[in-house]
Amino acid sequence: MSERKKILLRLDPAVHDALARWAGDELRSTNAQIEFLLRRALADAGRLPGEAGGIPRRGRPRKAPAQGASAGAPAGGTAGRTDGDATGRTDGGTAGDANGGTTGRTGGGEDGAPG
Repeated sequence: MSERKKILLRLDPAVHDALARWAGDELRSTNAQIEFLLRRALADAGRLPGEAGGIPRRGRPRKAPAQGASAGAPAGGTAGRTDGDATGRTDGGTAGDANGGTTGRTGGGEDGAPG
């Protein structure tokens, strides 16, 4: 793949914040979200060059599908899941919980007080 262009982009802070929230919702970086939106806009307008490469995949490579598995879904799971639960977490917690529990508390009694 060829070297990717680096550009400086000036945005209104409110627009940047909205893009960053949207990117987080879709588990992308802000930069990847901007590129995704630009590519989609170019494709919708019929202006995406045919020689444009794909968006590079980040992270760990996907596992090869098991023998007899359908080509559309990853081996051994629901389409779109790689491992972990339905939220993509692997630490046993629930969505919105950073500590592996169910309430998001860091410790303490029922009233949330430490100890």
